[in-house]
Amino acid sequence: MTGHELALVRLAAAVAQGGDERLERALAGVQEAQVPAEMVDEAILMAIVAVGFPRTLIAMRAWRKVSGERSAVSGSAAGSDYRRHEEWTREGEATCRIVYGANYERLRETVRQLHPDLDGWMITEGYGRTLSRPGLTLRVRELLMVAMCAVLDVPHQLHSHLKGALHAGASATEVGDTLDAVLGNVSPREQEQAWQLWRRVVG
Repeated sequence: MTGHELALVRLAAAVAQGGDERLERALAGVQEAQVPAEMVDEAILMAIVAVGFPRTLIAMRAWRKVSGERSAVSGSAAGSDYRRHEEWTREGEATCRIVYGANYERLRETVRQLHPDLDGWMITEGYGRTLSRPGLTLRVRELLMVAMCAVLDVPHQLHSHLKGALHAGASATEVGDTLDAVLGNVSPREQEQAWQLWRRVVG
């Protein structure tokens, strides 16, 4: 994992957990590592999938304040052009299939049974409009999802994204390094839970 990626992993975890000091430290880390502004933007934007608008907005406001950067994509609002919804759906299906592998069809059926709108939003908005954006590779995005899930105490989703990171091309070492980088800020129970899940994934 590169220095840029490690800094983004720590930022993703800080956005998910919240807290001004934690977020400030993580943003200082991305600046120290000289992470390109577009990559920082993308890491924060994708947090909406895991933590919703409130913490994503807080994080983006903090990033704009400390960096003095305007939007790294020059004000582009391509992700708000809903004429592209069919494209997002196609891309979302392809991305989700990579992440979930052989469990893709079962995931879709499970989520449809919870509520059909959740299935549609997950694919089009989550995996399509958000996680299929340019700016970060799917491998990096999945490592960031691992970081966020690891600190949110959502074991089912963490288990899925631990596998998803491997499916997206991350090495076992990179996934383990991601957990190492973020688990110091959670309870001993959550730490052990995360490592147990990882041991189950790698056998």
